[in-house]
Amino acid sequence: MIDGANVKPLKVMPDERGRLMEMLRSDDELFRGFGQMYMTTAYPGVVKAWHYHKKQWDHFVCVRGTMKVVLYDSREDSPTHREVNEFFLGDHNPILLQIPPLVYHGFKCVSDHEAMVINCPTELYNYKEPDEFRVDPHDNDFPYDWARKDG
Repeated sequence: MIDGANVKPLKVMPDERGRLMEMLRSDDELFRGFGQMYMTTAYPGVVKAWHYHKKQWDHFVCVRGTMKVVLYDSREDSPTHREVNEFFLGDHNPILLQIPPLVYHGFKCVSDHEAMVINCPTELYNYKEPDEFRVDPHDNDFPYDWARKDG
């Protein structure tokens, strides 16, 4: 596991009315502060990658569909330098994925319908000076291929 990244299993509480799932609480060990909360989606097969933040921690939960979330540790001083982690979040795996600053990340919708991720980052988005640094999803020197792995 990439240094600083964490996974929190989530408990889904269903009843005859529907279901409830807590994602992140201020008394969780993983809680590091609140900046804002937003939703992002991807259509089947779409890759949204790569980027990192200098200050911000992300907390991803996929609440619809299935999203393959990939982390790449380019931090030269990290004990997990150059490590890649894949996580499958969503309908069949309700988890919260905590992503530390300076770790590249991206995702791909691997369900047959639009997948929806809720993120609770630690920082408020700054429209004038975004804490977001991007690299092309396919044209880079990362040891990762977004293609489906059959076999």
